[in-house]
Amino acid sequence: MRSALRLATRGLGQVWPNPAVGCVIVKDDVVVGRGATAPGGRPHAEAVALAQAGGRSKGATAYVTLEPCAHHGRTPPCAQALIDAGIGRVVVATMDPDARVDGRGVAMLRSAGIPVAVGLCDAEGAAVNAGFLTLARDRRPMVTLKLATTLDGKIATAGGDSKWITGDLARQRGHLLRAQHDAILVGSGTVLADDPALTCRIPGLSGRSPVRVVLDRRLRIPMSAQLIQSAGVTPVILFTDAGKDTGPVRAAGVEVATLADGGETPAKALEELGRRGFTRVLIEGGAAVATSFLAASLVDAVSWFRAPVVAGGDGVDAIAGLNLRKISDLKHFRRVRSEAIGDDLLESYVVRA
Repeated sequence: MRSALRLATRGLGQVWPNPAVGCVIVKDDVVVGRGATAPGGRPHAEAVALAQAGGRSKGATAYVTLEPCAHHGRTPPCAQALIDAGIGRVVVATMDPDARVDGRGVAMLRSAGIPVAVGLCDAEGAAVNAGFLTLARDRRPMVTLKLATTLDGKIATAGGDSKWITGDLARQRGHLLRAQHDAILVGSGTVLADDPALTCRIPGLSGRSPVRVVLDRRLRIPMSAQLIQSAGVTPVILFTDAGKDTGPVRAAGVEVATLADGGETPAKALEELGRRGFTRVLIEGGAAVATSFLAASLVDAVSWFRAPVVAGGDGVDAIAGLNLRKISDLKHFRRVRSEAIGDDLLESYVVRA
């Protein structure tokens, strides 16, 4: 199952709106088929593994990281494909809460006389597909806040200089994070200050750049911005207020989504991204956007890169004021991993339930 989970992880950022699934087929203690959900969401992991296994699937055990689908979409149900292949046993890590599945896949298999075990590596399976599960449960994508700060939590000096706080290895890991998310989100302030490309620039992964999302209610982004100029190559979604003259940016290939006047920007933006099928969103800047999502309790995970440097009290804070008065009001997270990356430290957190 852990081998199947590693396969599933390869699909992160590439398979939305589908889940990233891995499947390993074993017969007589020999792996005869492996599969992961293909980019774009088709074919499914089970179909890939079954095709590789061929006739050796008969009587074999299939380890699947998410409950096999039970509905007809662009392809037949994976549960039926496992039945038709003569699979002898199925082991599932995590159940699929999608209303079209939600236990029906397991029920189909059991009705066909195939024993099914559920729950092996359940926590790991849920972690891999946290974005898909969040979309199914809350109708919005999972949100990861990425921070790159000094030891004292600053993202820039008093003079506004921010390049580069962390080292090259940490920045490469940040690009890998981009590749593992469906979309990367920033505010207009970050675009105006840094003119970022927000692409994945790791050799061999340049084709895995996420959709770029910009919150710009006042439509301040200049047409010369890298994001606008490259919209025809790597998609950009721009959230702005209704009534703005968006003709020029639309002509450049930018997709525009409007926000109602006075609406809650984080919630409304995530709701719209959820409708479009996004499952994983990475917030990369700046402090105002990070603070707004934290204040709205819409941050599910934090990837915090810390460099061994100190900027001092006049540096720019990574998080602005949240106006919290009591300890009980603090935003609580649980650390799940800590690792050294060169001279820097990456700490990974998930929101504490």
